[in-house]
Amino acid sequence: MGKTAYLLFIKLYPLAARITALFNRKARLWIAGRKNVFANIHSSLQNDTRKKIWVHCSSLGEFEQGLPLMKELKKKYPFYCLVLTFFSPSGYENEKNNSVADRIFYMPMDSKKNAALFYETVKPVLVVFVKYEFWYYYLTEAKQRNIPLLLVSGIFRKSQPFFAWYGGFHRQMLQCFTHLFLQNEESLQLLKSIEIINTSVGGDTRFDRVLEIAETFKPITSIEEFCRNKKVIVAGSTWTDDDEALDHYVNSYKDYCFIIAPHDIGEDRLKECESLYHHSVRYSAIGTQIVEPEINTFIIDNIGTLKYLYKYADICYIGGGFGGDGVHNVLEAAVYNKPVVFGPEYEKYIEAVELLEKEGGFSVENALELEEIFNELIEDKDLYEYCAAAAGNYVRSKTGATAGVMQYIQEKRLLTS
Repeated sequence: MGKTAYLLFIKLYPLAARITALFNRKARLWIAGRKNVFANIHSSLQNDTRKKIWVHCSSLGEFEQGLPLMKELKKKYPFYCLVLTFFSPSGYENEKNNSVADRIFYMPMDSKKNAALFYETVKPVLVVFVKYEFWYYYLTEAKQRNIPLLLVSGIFRKSQPFFAWYGGFHRQMLQCFTHLFLQNEESLQLLKSIEIINTSVGGDTRFDRVLEIAETFKPITSIEEFCRNKKVIVAGSTWTDDDEALDHYVNSYKDYCFIIAPHDIGEDRLKECESLYHHSVRYSAIGTQIVEPEINTFIIDNIGTLKYLYKYADICYIGGGFGGDGVHNVLEAAVYNKPVVFGPEYEKYIEAVELLEKEGGFSVENALELEEIFNELIEDKDLYEYCAAAAGNYVRSKTGATAGVMQYIQEKRLLTS
């Protein structure tokens, strides 16, 4: 996609969102969140004289990834105002009241006019983009204004347009960054091949985040009572194809406990899960109705609980690998020293690839393989303990990315204490 195609994209995206909003709640939130967005930003910041740090996250996953850094920034530089933006409603709507940031907004759609107005209004002295999302005008505006611009936990693949013969426009975006903190050596070498050398391999701040979650875990009484003295399998971020791979096993092993957390908690998906899992109840119903003895499955119908539920598992299954967006966050489970199982679509996710290499995870092609590996892990204690330890050790060996970014900020004096 060259510049012409990009300009067409940023013009058509809001139009497509308006059309989609007629029947899609997420699109409606995207549209509503950007109504009067500049007026909201201006009124929120006009009397705030503090210097501003702007952190941008695409969605909820990137927020979790950037959270350790945001916490350290607030701790080290408490007199700065931390402004957080989201592109996606799934990020903004879930975290709009999070206290880690001083101000939280939707990012206005990229354009030359919007970017200039945003910088004039916010006046950031440091800009941080988490993992990805490359918005041309926001990036070039930072460079033109000589504002330090960092990419944190970036990861690149050869198939991306940056590395194609037609990728000159995309390479211009990368040239705007003051420094790019990358997850792996492969990304560094790819960027080096296009003469982007202001880089370093700093790892992934998600490792710091999941370790923090595990270390601050608080028991959930209703889950403890449900799981007591039983084998427990937690399936997180599942899509329909994941549930169809799981349902036979769940319905057959009635003496085990299953916790299913679908990626989408819309009413249609929850009803679909209820139809697939024959002995299930929604988590929100606990306490309002009697949980019958034959119930062996909780369906989680909220956002935010899942990252703690993996603690109760004997085995964790991570969804998305059977035709969703690709396998979701395996680290949230592995940090608790749990073997992790997921579907065949994982190659784009380095943490899933590395977890397989470290023998803390398993990829399955179908429901039959899923059943086989579940049973093998449950029946073979030595295998289970080996894989569980491998998963936990992998996560702990990769922490420290946040400290590396903070060290750079301090050494370069990008902010003043």
